[in-house]
Amino acid sequence: MIIINLVLLIIFLFILAKSADFAIKYSSHLARLFRVSEFLISFLVVSIISCSPEATISVISALEGIPSFGLGTLLGSNVADLTLVFGIVALFSVKGIKIKSEVLKKEYFYFFLLLLPVLLGVDGNYSRLEGIILIVSGIVFFLTISFKKYSYIESDKKIKKGSFFRNIILLTLSLGVLILSAYYTIKFGKLLAMDLHIPNVLIGLTIVSIGTCLPELLFSIKAVRKNHDGLALGDILGTVITDATILVGIIALISPFSFNPIICYTTGLMMFLSGLISITFMNTGKILSKKEGIILLIIYFLFLLISFRFGFLF
Repeated sequence: MIIINLVLLIIFLFILAKSADFAIKYSSHLARLFRVSEFLISFLVVSIISCSPEATISVISALEGIPSFGLGTLLGSNVADLTLVFGIVALFSVKGIKIKSEVLKKEYFYFFLLLLPVLLGVDGNYSRLEGIILIVSGIVFFLTISFKKYSYIESDKKIKKGSFFRNIILLTLSLGVLILSAYYTIKFGKLLAMDLHIPNVLIGLTIVSIGTCLPELLFSIKAVRKNHDGLALGDILGTVITDATILVGIIALISPFSFNPIICYTTGLMMFLSGLISITFMNTGKILSKKEGIILLIIYFLFLLISFRFGFLF
């Protein structure tokens, strides 16, 4: 079984990488069609689809009566996105991630949205009203971003306007394959780890937690390697906001629940601090350097140590 699981893992990793290539291609085409930045297309379209693994886990957990598991998954994956994913992507980039978008310079609302689920959850409870507040806040933020002006000075004549539906269909198919291959990569990676007798705790902290971030991780690495830094930035930040507001809100709306407040004091607060640090890095020199990427990776491993300390694993 070890050989079979290893071969299947390699196959799905290859499919994952190729589907990321196609997703980048058609995202870029759509951006040029609408004459908007790649950041905006990625933030509004790609990120929402990229969060499908967390969305599936959180919604199913709420329907099965264990919404706190979905909450832990969402907040934990956000910490991974803002530290582990940004750190790895920065290291894979040529000279760091270039920050061309103006969206982060004065968007203090972004920080507020990262802090909102923490503030609402300090009492260890999410009501349906609080769920609605989170959902509406996330939607308002996405609408606010969509109405800002990010037009190119010149349109790209190589991309025909009639190809809109073709590009949107191919982008959707590419992202669908990306999500599906990420699921099977996690599945066979976990089976391989079990065959090799790797401890369950280590499996959970590595394969499962990183696995939910695979779509945005592979998409972003491919994007920066092809000089599409805006696509990488928009995907990661858009996924984080969707997880922290809309998806947490959906869980509360489906099944209002109580949970151990330690989740907010550790994971939720760590999510906010990770966002604060990573975005501060981006605004210092219009680039997220490799050195700053290493710092973000160190922060993620400190987060794992805190998780062990409090006995809360994601």
